[in-house]
Amino acid sequence: MGSQIKHVKITVVGDGMVGKTCLLISYKDNEFPEEYVPTVFENYAEIIRVDDQEYNIALWDTAGQEDYERLRPLSYPNTTCFLICYSVSGRASYENVAAKWAPEIRHHMPHTPIILVATKIDLRQDPTKETVTEKEGKKLKRKIRAENYIECSAKDRTNLREVFEEAVRCSVKKKNGIIAEHVLYFDKIRFIFRKFILRVINKVIDSYSYIYYKC
Repeated sequence: MGSQIKHVKITVVGDGMVGKTCLLISYKDNEFPEEYVPTVFENYAEIIRVDDQEYNIALWDTAGQEDYERLRPLSYPNTTCFLICYSVSGRASYENVAAKWAPEIRHHMPHTPIILVATKIDLRQDPTKETVTEKEGKKLKRKIRAENYIECSAKDRTNLREVFEEAVRCSVKKKNGIIAEHVLYFDKIRFIFRKFILRVINKVIDSYSYIYYKC
């Protein structure tokens, strides 16, 4: 009997215009959307194989604009990993990761892992553009305590698949960690209970021994 397919929900957040929707469309369709790009990507699910295990992954997009402030958190429940995105060509989107996005996620989903994703790295090839460096990205990853930091490009597909595979790994790692914590907790309870029972049994035996020898 085959192993059961595990479910993973990956939710993408970040400022508007950082390439979140293009990231998802390019991953789903295996090509970059050159023309119309919707404001929000329609939720999508597929089965993928990561590290010899099949997973049913659900991809959720969110709108970064202020108009969606109240609606956006409705997408967060049951998320197993968040992708916080910023564009290497947008310094403000980089700064908003620590100022806005990480605090928002920690508030609503404090125990869900985060991967920091730098998008549009193909723009670093343009000498006329000032871009956020990889070193700055790694520094931000440590600051917000993200599980990992990945640079990618939806346009040329650099590291695109790696982003979602790593999100699956982080999801599984977190789930296994929670299960392990529960197992350790119940093992501890069982140990204490067993120790208590043994003490009671020993006291009963001692009592009977005392009565026996007294008689």
